[in-house]
Amino acid sequence: MSSPHHQGNPHGYRLDDAVLAALFSQSPVGLHVLDTQLRLVRVNPSARLMRDFPVDQMVGRPLLDVLNAFDIARPEFIERTARKVLETGDPVRDLHLHLRNRRDPAAEAVASAACFRLQDPDGTVLGLAVAITDITARARADARLRLLNRAATNVGTTLDIFRTAEELCDLAVPELADSMTVDVIDSVLRGEAPAPLAATDTALLRRVGLRSAADDPQQGLAMVGEVDTHPFGTPYQRALSDLAPVLIRNLDEDTDWLDPARKLDARLLAAGVHSMMVTPMRARGVVLGLACVYRWRNPTPFDRDDLALLELLTSRAALSLDNARVYSRERSVARILRRELRQPEAAVRSAVETAHAYGPAGAEGGWFDILPLSGARVALVVGDTSGRQISAAAAMGQLRAAIAALSDLGLSPDEILARLHDLASRPLRETEAVPPGDTLDHVWSATCLYAAYDPVTGNCTISSAGHPPPVLVHASGEAECLDVPTGPPLGQGIARYTVVERRLPEGSILLLSNTALLSTDQAPGHPRVPLDRLGLTTTTHASLQDMCDAIVDTLAPEQPSQDTAFLLARTRTFDAGRTASWRLPNAPEVVSRARKLASTQLADWGMSGLADGTALIVSELVTNAVRYADGRPHRAPPDPRPGADLRGHRRQQHRPPPAPRRRHR
Repeated sequence: MSSPHHQGNPHGYRLDDAVLAALFSQSPVGLHVLDTQLRLVRVNPSARLMRDFPVDQMVGRPLLDVLNAFDIARPEFIERTARKVLETGDPVRDLHLHLRNRRDPAAEAVASAACFRLQDPDGTVLGLAVAITDITARARADARLRLLNRAATNVGTTLDIFRTAEELCDLAVPELADSMTVDVIDSVLRGEAPAPLAATDTALLRRVGLRSAADDPQQGLAMVGEVDTHPFGTPYQRALSDLAPVLIRNLDEDTDWLDPARKLDARLLAAGVHSMMVTPMRARGVVLGLACVYRWRNPTPFDRDDLALLELLTSRAALSLDNARVYSRERSVARILRRELRQPEAAVRSAVETAHAYGPAGAEGGWFDILPLSGARVALVVGDTSGRQISAAAAMGQLRAAIAALSDLGLSPDEILARLHDLASRPLRETEAVPPGDTLDHVWSATCLYAAYDPVTGNCTISSAGHPPPVLVHASGEAECLDVPTGPPLGQGIARYTVVERRLPEGSILLLSNTALLSTDQAPGHPRVPLDRLGLTTTTHASLQDMCDAIVDTLAPEQPSQDTAFLLARTRTFDAGRTASWRLPNAPEVVSRARKLASTQLADWGMSGLADGTALIVSELVTNAVRYADGRPHRAPPDPRPGADLRGHRRQQHRPPPAPRRRHR
């Protein structure tokens, strides 16, 4: 502000002239002066974007004509805004104008306009002044930042490869490109991590994402699900082999790598694509595929800033795609393992009637098995493997295979757990191949409960390796948690396991479960869900599957965080007429007597056709027993008297820990 008539300053008027001259000749800010009729009366031609302004043609023309000459968007709105400023005197700041650069009509520019009224000292309105500043670079940077922020929330909302690719394409079109495609190496869809050599001209890529600004979905692009390979020399192959993005600013039919005879190249030429970018998608050292963007409607070619933006977008999306790949792999493994939890064979059902349920929750590896044993016995096994990686699933399969093999040897439950403990103590790198990205130097562990039931005697021998005890439901409906001492989990601590023997009355139900159902909270024997809520009331005609459904309904509101696996087994016993046993002295002459006893018994049962083969087997067994046994029983035989109560009878075996890396034949 200066004093009236610049009192005390002899150069006052000359200073005013200098300021006006500088504003209209040297200022980088574009300055336009309009009269009260909104006609252009003076302009600053030295400002950027104004140097080619046709002053001789535009001076004296209405504001609307000036706006149209620069192809400015929303010209009527801007004219109404200027008229309002002229009438009210309220200035307008930071009014964004989108216009075409007259030097490069393909490039859109953004300017910020400030509009204020001009008037003399007595208040007479003389017109408007409009100051225009070029903010194209700032506007583009803000747009890129907004796009990245949206990518952080809109891309990767699900663990589905196709959905993630679609979200990325929806984000980039039309703000960054007119069309975008996402292709992944075909093996990625199976959950595999492609080997580095897969990124060659023989790599099979499948389209998983597509978005085009055209109404025609066939606009120069292949559809989702189509498979293609990219020959040597194309930007697609270069991006995969060099693992570096490729920018092609100008694309036309004379481009050397384009081949009109090739389907993809013919589509690009037919669509009029003039600029494109290709970037590899990789995460955690795994090459997943390619992301490609094209411009055929927007006349502005891509530049280096656009390439940097595409790299940032695809790097974030690649992490989500890799998460979806790993999830797909682990879900497939879970389905395979669940398929293996099938109903037992008919030979097993002669000892028990079973029903089971399995609910994967995406954490841990609950499992169970029902294995036939010699002498019509049956083994009921349930366990949990630790960890969420594929290594835990591989450990579960290895553990179950070992249990099935050891069960065929006729070992007691505690001996089986001791040998499993030795197996679990070995590093995973020695026992199973580890997928890329999984840890190598850990030792896997698991909990396991092994119960062997004999329908001849009604006895059940149980041993536990860090697993919760089973639940016994009597025919009356009363339920109790069996007192089974818990040894260390497999692979942890010293292998000291105890066997508990319990007589199970016919028709009673044994419930075995993993930790998701019966893990203890405070003290052993107290399940997470009270027994009276499990619906384990039973009668002679009750369905085990109905009981399974009742347990599932009870657990549903609890939302277990681990896989839920449980097994119900209703016991059966053989009456005296279906079994036979003899006690023979340790002498060579008893071999012929044993053959005769077996043949006579089979004849009494109406099975004489099996007599010859059975006699040979009995002869071999008794001969070996007489030759190599000393006549002393390995353990006291069970009491065969009806009603004999073995409740609480416990046999403990303490053995030193097994030697490391012990092999068993």
